[in-house]
Amino acid sequence: MTNFANQLTAAAAEHPDHPAIKFGDLVLSYKLLHGATAHAAGLLRSRGVEAGARVGIALPNVPYFPLLYFGALRLGAIVVPMNPLLKEREVAYHLSDCGARLIVGWQDFADAGTRGAEQAGAGSMIVTLGEFERMVGEAAPLGEVSERRDDDPAVVIYTSGTTGAPKGATLTHANLYATAKTGRDLVEAGPHTVMIGALPLFHVFGMSAIMNLTIHAHGLLTLIPRFEAGNVLEVIERDRGTTFGGVPTMFAALLHDPERERHDVSSINLCVSGGAPMPVEILRGFDEAFGAKVLEGYGLSESTGMGTFNPPDRERKPGSIGVPMGGTEIRLVDDDDNDVPAGEPGELVMRGPFVMKGYWNREDATREVMRGGWLHTGDIATVDEDGYYYIVDRKKDLIIRGGYNVYPREIEEVLYTHPAVREAAVVGVPHASLGEEVGAAVALKEGAEATPDELRDYLKQRVAAYKYARVVWMVDDLPKGPTGKVLKREIEVPEAAKAR
Repeated sequence: MTNFANQLTAAAAEHPDHPAIKFGDLVLSYKLLHGATAHAAGLLRSRGVEAGARVGIALPNVPYFPLLYFGALRLGAIVVPMNPLLKEREVAYHLSDCGARLIVGWQDFADAGTRGAEQAGAGSMIVTLGEFERMVGEAAPLGEVSERRDDDPAVVIYTSGTTGAPKGATLTHANLYATAKTGRDLVEAGPHTVMIGALPLFHVFGMSAIMNLTIHAHGLLTLIPRFEAGNVLEVIERDRGTTFGGVPTMFAALLHDPERERHDVSSINLCVSGGAPMPVEILRGFDEAFGAKVLEGYGLSESTGMGTFNPPDRERKPGSIGVPMGGTEIRLVDDDDNDVPAGEPGELVMRGPFVMKGYWNREDATREVMRGGWLHTGDIATVDEDGYYYIVDRKKDLIIRGGYNVYPREIEEVLYTHPAVREAAVVGVPHASLGEEVGAAVALKEGAEATPDELRDYLKQRVAAYKYARVVWMVDDLPKGPTGKVLKREIEVPEAAKAR
């Protein structure tokens, strides 16, 4: 059963009539979804896709995504999940870099997908409502699931490109299975699970911890094409959602939604947070308001979105990413890859069943990030006496102010304790004599008031003199990526703030 597509085959055999995918009023049973993926595999084959070929899937959270994802895997092809908001140049880059044969694009972004494919010398197929169903139905079904080996590539998922051009993390069928099984066991998912699918499925978190986990557990995945807090609350109430996975900004939005209390969300019993550190104040507030335990985990595209987790049956430590999962090994090292002394921060490196095969056609980059056989994450962490890890900050986000190390995460945590602060991001601001000054972009809660001077003084009273943000400015919202993760590289420091 190496080909991960066999997970859907098994679910259809054991629970054929159980709902697999829900989208508004549309419900697809496992039997129907499985049968449709055989036709989708046939459709892809008719477009020249064969085992080992790369297929771009640039779709939002609609039922066509799992249909084509499992159809491509059934064929033995390699899925390349792509954000449907990518521009023509970006589409061309992704398809060219992995040598994709075809891109399947969403109707609303057909031009960028088609033109990008032309530049890359790839074919394109546009998903148009109504028409695409006919195309799938008329395609000759592919009866058997193609045989694949454990280490055969199943997915090439592109990193966000925070340092240089995006690179394609090559995930194997074994990676997908290990992540889905470990995730299922951790949250005790099963046919009773109703997973809220608000995270983009083209992102590793949504693909692995939401879609693949739910299919592996034979549960129901209810899809939400675009995250809006009010809509998510309505879907939880309508479908009696049991499990929600998201990034911290999603939890903050649900917590602060003015209509939250009028929705019955009592069915939610477990939430999983990842993608970025969860501010402790948000975690505690969400716990109290929703009565659902929020468990933090940690993973990267390069580790199939899995690595550590706060196990439900052990003490949950707010602010911690938990302990290694599923046979993962973790070390904390210095710049020379030596283990750091106990209690000291170091770069988190890992190895185990979730770690990628390498970057697609990037041997040099693979050697660098996998030196010594350990995936170098670029995240700075500490570990306590119980083996729980804490992300201090991204290595590249570290602010060095006059020779002192300032970790933005620590300052952000303090800002989140201010009653007026909705979200905050701390970044380095160039400074002539110090090298960098500590800056903070802050968005306030609706109706709340606070001035930069007030927030500066608030920090000054709570952290060491070299740490507090001397440059503070207000924003309506922080820039975010497709999952809602704050994009610090896109934060612009106003000239007026720099002048202080």
